[in-house]
Amino acid sequence: MPTRDKMEAHLLIGAASSGSGKTTLTLGLLRALKRRSLRVQPFKCGPDYIDTHHHETASGRTSVNLDSFMMSDGHIRELYRRYTSDVDVAVTEGVMGLFDGYDAMRGSSAEIASLLRIPVVLVVNARSTAYSVAPLLYGFRNFRKELNVVGAIFNFVSSDNHYAFLRQACKDAGVEALGYLPKQAEIEIPSRHLGLSLEKDVCMESFADRIADLVEAHIDVDRLLSLASVKEEQPEIHAEEGRISVPDRLRIAVARDPAFNFLYAENLRLLSSLGKVVYFSPLRDKELPEADFVYLPGGYPEFYLPELSANDTLRKSIHSFVEARGRMLAECGGMMYLCESIVDTEGKRYPMVGLLPQSATMERMRLRLGYRTLHYKGQTLFGHEFHYSRIVPQDRPLLSVAESFTATGHLVDTPLYRYKNLLAGYTHLYWGDLSRNGWFIDFLTGKL
Repeated sequence: MPTRDKMEAHLLIGAASSGSGKTTLTLGLLRALKRRSLRVQPFKCGPDYIDTHHHETASGRTSVNLDSFMMSDGHIRELYRRYTSDVDVAVTEGVMGLFDGYDAMRGSSAEIASLLRIPVVLVVNARSTAYSVAPLLYGFRNFRKELNVVGAIFNFVSSDNHYAFLRQACKDAGVEALGYLPKQAEIEIPSRHLGLSLEKDVCMESFADRIADLVEAHIDVDRLLSLASVKEEQPEIHAEEGRISVPDRLRIAVARDPAFNFLYAENLRLLSSLGKVVYFSPLRDKELPEADFVYLPGGYPEFYLPELSANDTLRKSIHSFVEARGRMLAECGGMMYLCESIVDTEGKRYPMVGLLPQSATMERMRLRLGYRTLHYKGQTLFGHEFHYSRIVPQDRPLLSVAESFTATGHLVDTPLYRYKNLLAGYTHLYWGDLSRNGWFIDFLTGKL
């Protein structure tokens, strides 16, 4: 059986809590490593789409999600092995605090680090604290012995004197201090209500360069890579992905533009294995490409309502495709686009495709989020929900065809709609792991 025997650096950037600066540090480190002409592969713990987009900008490589709720352990190992087979450094950005999962540690960054045996570097928010970080570092270093916490990097450091106290805390806690990022307003990433901004006016290229300059100036990157270096001889892992049975190569059309861009790399990879994938833009294109299957992912349609509504030829093309029993999957923003209309935060209504007899509104926005399992026709669909909009039913409301549950098994009212060969709902679905998602092939082949 083939083995891997080479020196590589692997690290997971974790934190004590959200807001510590994981994404800022990750982007700067990715860009700094790229500047050194190293082949660096980014990953993201959890279901986040936005961070992976920024990782790609900073590193030049597709960032891949690692999620132990939506993926099997074997699939995660196979993904990690495949995407790191030709790289010098692998950088995984954690989610929330290191041990925060959907059920205690389950689904946490610590679980991923333990599963893949990745060294952990802690980012610590040092704003308004100094030597008091010592017990925090000691706790994170010793709470779970299977984790290899190799060092700490501090964020929001006000001065060299401030860092001296933090460095002493590291020494006394038995955690190596690797440097810091200074407190500067211009290195804080702008946000949108659905997460980090994908807007064109946010120049992530220049942002990554600014952070990379600070990383090189204040962080011992060479020492970090030395601590994260791993030399292993392990058999290659080949996940059992399930049997793919599609009679003919499919014509697949995927919406991808600034309004629809929440896409998992492995979902797209699976689609590419089933046929020819063509991308189209509901903002710009006038006709739907010739297709056997159309995928409308989530994104930010609420930011582009005038443009989406004005493109009536494409709206009609999509409407006709579904009425002619074309097969389509629409998620969150894609589902909203298929409604009669979308209402903005000011109450203005914009006509949309009109396949679903309901409206989506951004008025009185309220966050709905969390992992979801959908039980539909004896199948289980895995995904997550993250949106601020809500559905406003018409006179004859469309009923959900599935039962939806949280990660811990509580029933919720997250809908899944079926109309002819259209499946649509708020859940962002993951089907790249066929060992758990045979439903997707059944849906494509008309068995579901």
